[in-house]
Amino acid sequence: MSASSLRELWDRGQHGWPKNAPIAQFPNAPLLVAIAAWIVGHFVSGSVHDAASAVFYVALSCFAWWEVTDGANNFRRVMGAAVLLFVVVSLAAKLGA
Repeated sequence: MSASSLRELWDRGQHGWPKNAPIAQFPNAPLLVAIAAWIVGHFVSGSVHDAASAVFYVALSCFAWWEVTDGANNFRRVMGAAVLLFVVVSLAAKLGA
């Protein structure tokens, strides 16, 4: 596949389904990074696990913020807000607050 056809495939995946009110779409870059960090964190321990956990929360926060501020519809914006709430609650629990 050429770089231009990969870019076209990526762009089509980002528009989502259904086209006029997307609920499902291919994960954007921050969500892919969060998923990768979660997978890495699941299989390692120590400082690598801590780093993967930090990357997971930062990437997930970026994903959620993008959805809140630039979501395609209200469903996507509410989902972003729910994910941001999850991040805040999870980090508060980890910090013992």
